Amino acid sequence: MTQTSFEYQHVDGGVPIKSWTRGVPVDDKAREQLARAAKMPFVFKHVAVMPDVHVGIGATVGSVIPTKGAVIPAAVGVDIGCGMMAARTSLMAHDLPDNLEGIRSAIERAVPHGRTTGRGGRGDKGAWGDPQAHIVEAWSTLAARFKRITDKYPKLEKTNNLVHLGTLGTGNHFIELCLDQEARVWVMLHSGSRGVGNAIGTFFIELAKQDMRKWHINLPDEDLAYFPEGTDHFDDYVEAVGWAQDFAALNRRVMMANVIAALRLQIAKPFEAEMEAVNCHHNYVQRENHFGENVLVTRKGAVRAAKGVMGIIPGSMGAKSFIVRGLGKAESFDSCSHGAGRVMSRTEAKKLVSLDEHIADTMGVECRKDEGMIDETPRAYKPIEAVMAAQADLVEIVHTLKQVVCVKG
Repeated sequence: MTQTSFEYQHVDGGVPIKSWTRGVPVDDKAREQLARAAKMPFVFKHVAVMPDVHVGIGATVGSVIPTKGAVIPAAVGVDIGCGMMAARTSLMAHDLPDNLEGIRSAIERAVPHGRTTGRGGRGDKGAWGDPQAHIVEAWSTLAARFKRITDKYPKLEKTNNLVHLGTLGTGNHFIELCLDQEARVWVMLHSGSRGVGNAIGTFFIELAKQDMRKWHINLPDEDLAYFPEGTDHFDDYVEAVGWAQDFAALNRRVMMANVIAALRLQIAKPFEAEMEAVNCHHNYVQRENHFGENVLVTRKGAVRAAKGVMGIIPGSMGAKSFIVRGLGKAESFDSCSHGAGRVMSRTEAKKLVSLDEHIADTMGVECRKDEGMIDETPRAYKPIEAVMAAQADLVEIVHTLKQVVCVKG
């Protein structure tokens, strides 16, 4: 009998769970959360689990939940359309200056990052105070659809939308300059739909919970509240989440353009910017065909890895990252992991990892090396090599990248 590449788990009263987690630690709480999702009556075939799996809100990060006839807003989450973009330049490692501090500062100036809640006239440092003309022009491609959404849901109008387009955010979002296995220079970044996506996600998650209470539907977890297909709220959510996913992809493209413009000011040598480019979501929902049926596939911390489709799997801020090509594994619903996955919560990392350890683990990377970065330190994440080994039948590695500059909010 041929050994499968995944671990199979039977769930009483639910669909099975298939996990690509061999050789990778999985928290018991994550297993319990997966089992609760598998018991939802509209989940199709099985739940697929990626090697970077860890506990999330409603559904585990690193899970693929296919559904028929319903969608779970919290399974998509509030960072709708969060994902990655990478672009290879024509530069080589020897074209970079010996000291990369100037490049990091230039990127930090070019892209608003972090967050401040200002009083006394001070605005959010992570938003545009006065958006540039090209930001306004990019926003115009989204504005009419956004108005259709806010006409129905006026609460979503006064959100950080235009002022967050082309901005990075906080947490695990980053911009990096990387070198591949041939010492070629890449720009890679990670962000999503920012404040407006968060507002849309939060609003519809609460709306789904209200619907469950109104219909007296008991759930294994309140965060698994759902919209049944055929209801107005289902259609409105699908419209809003699709818009937020488009915002996220555009957000990454705008940031990439601004980062490359900043690099041109720092590097005198002329260079081409997008020799190869990949832009992929890893928190999203879309209609796809699997096992001969049309279903809604929710990837929460997972990347589409259909045969031949390019994706990005980043490591932590001190580890390798990978540009990959999907192998189209049916049992994974054409998916792979979205990164390394956390082994420590942010609170645990701050307690357990010293500043000296963080500095040692980020040696050779031009990045922040202060107490404020310890929640994102490499030790807070699973080893990316083990994650890649566990999903060797889901993707093939095309390029291996190692960062030399890392900007975080």
